[in-house]
Amino acid sequence: MPRPVALITGPTSGIGAGYARRCASDGYDLALVARDVDRLTRLAGELEGDAGGIEILPADLADPADRGKVCDRLAAGVQVLVNNAGFGISGEFWSTDPGLLQSQLDVNVTAVMHLTRAAPPPMLDAGAGTVINIASVAGLVPGRGSTYSASKAWVISFSEGLAVGLQGTGVGVHAVCPGYVRTEFHAGAGIEMAKLPSFLWLDVDDVVSKSLADIAGGKVISIPGLQCKAIVTAGRMIPRRLARAATRRVGGGRGRT
Repeated sequence: MPRPVALITGPTSGIGAGYARRCASDGYDLALVARDVDRLTRLAGELEGDAGGIEILPADLADPADRGKVCDRLAAGVQVLVNNAGFGISGEFWSTDPGLLQSQLDVNVTAVMHLTRAAPPPMLDAGAGTVINIASVAGLVPGRGSTYSASKAWVISFSEGLAVGLQGTGVGVHAVCPGYVRTEFHAGAGIEMAKLPSFLWLDVDDVVSKSLADIAGGKVISIPGLQCKAIVTAGRMIPRRLARAATRRVGGGRGRT
């Protein structure tokens, strides 16, 4: 029988790379989507011993034409879609280049919507499939950033609504909401994190393992890590103004969109 296929966006580092490694070891062929062809090629070389087949799909998900190419691949059928690509921006919202803000919205929101729209039809025909949208605790807790947090809140709400609509079809949609993870994300965004307590950090492989266990258990929203669950629970129990103040005290309230 042919091996199932997992398409993963943003797999060249961090959480995306963790899902790529796990899917390869679990017996999936891979379709890997990112802008950096050299890093995609290196990753494919690292995983070729585990994955039966690896497709490299160079694409900038902020570009409509490139999004269309990835959607065409999804329309041909995959068993798993991991919408992981996304980025944050340092600096204040009001002084950030509007084009960069639009690119962030296109990658964090528009690409997730378009790719998720393309994936279900063949999954529904097969009666099985999984869409994993990587969101963030930032989408559940107020007080950190503006556009990034808002984009992740959209991903969570979108995933929940779609999960309801697909209930009983065999196709699942899930939002994974990690907190602070040891990846290139913050450095790439130019965000200083040196003051964050060490106990709040999570490892990539733990995030992937815990989220997949949650998904196997049928959870629509996965919050990997006890520390992240505690943060979200506390944020829901106290007034939002206090949650904003607490978040600002822990991580600083300025310099991030």
